[in-house]
Amino acid sequence: MLQDIYNDIISPDVNLIGAIAKLVLSLVLGATIGIERRRKGQIAGLRTFALISMGATLAMLISIYIPQEYLGLKNGDPGRIAAQVVSGVGFLGAGAIIQMKGSVRGLTTAAGIWMTACIGLAVGAGMYLISIIATLLIIFILVNIERIEQRHNFLWESKIIRVKVHGIIDDIQSLRDIITSNDVHISDEFMKFDYENQHTIVNFMVRSKNGVDVPAMFKAIREKNDPISITLTNEMNM
Repeated sequence: MLQDIYNDIISPDVNLIGAIAKLVLSLVLGATIGIERRRKGQIAGLRTFALISMGATLAMLISIYIPQEYLGLKNGDPGRIAAQVVSGVGFLGAGAIIQMKGSVRGLTTAAGIWMTACIGLAVGAGMYLISIIATLLIIFILVNIERIEQRHNFLWESKIIRVKVHGIIDDIQSLRDIITSNDVHISDEFMKFDYENQHTIVNFMVRSKNGVDVPAMFKAIREKNDPISITLTNEMNM
């Protein structure tokens, strides 16, 4: 009895017991990745990843079943339906990417969605061990690689420092010196002269690692330039 069940599970042909086992395994693997994403506060979580993985598995099973039952494996293409999953899941990935006025969030989740779909396809094709290893590697990347980045301070953030000062100025070297002295790299600069109100607005596009003492940097700018306002933002506003 158990031997028959095992044979059905590992069989390359689509059968009821094997299909159920593949769907359950796909659910577990997808949910495992979804739990990690949900823990990071992402909208796409356990249910989303489980459904994506199971959907891809079901597509793979259908893709194998149709040639098996109606065309014969020599006359059909078992990869035709499954191939559409790889491109079609891109729409879900695009929905997970959120553009927030200059910064982009959700790229990792989108990549996870795409990879989860591929895991579902692999489960549907009977590649159980590869699917489990791929899931473990994804969890390792999402959890441990981030810890390594934080530990060694590899994380860079792109921001905009906006300084509004009195008068029309053409020399902003003092502002540059203060910003760069705080281990902040200036990528580009944009200036706006408001002649009506006699104000100058300078936008510095900067990149910095975590741990920069922003209040101390702003204090130094305030003491030396007496600005009207200083803003740290993601949005370019000229």
